[in-house]
Amino acid sequence: QEGRAVYRHAVIDMYTASKDIMQRNGLTVDDLTWFVPHQANLRIIEAVGDRLKIDRDKVLVNIQKVGNTSGASIPLCMDWHKDKFKKGDKIVLTAFGAGFTWGSMYLVWE
Repeated sequence: QEGRAVYRHAVIDMYTASKDIMQRNGLTVDDLTWFVPHQANLRIIEAVGDRLKIDRDKVLVNIQKVGNTSGASIPLCMDWHKDKFKKGDKIVLTAFGAGFTWGSMYLVWE
């Protein structure tokens, strides 16, 4: 793999997907309670959050404890932080993965 190219695509694609899902739902970063990105690389997570201008306290991470868990990283991160979630929390999930696929999802915690 070409690390720089993958990094660049991951940051741009996760940022764009997150921005798009927020715009389609009429949200700003101030409306978000939590942002849960794919846990592949802390530098990527920080770069996406910085581009979105999301307060780092709203960005949930666990990569420093469990490493890159691939396709399971978002649900594992959410489970890791489950005690923080409250009814009505607005959460954006975003991922970048194999084959240069990416996407984002908005949910309200019940």
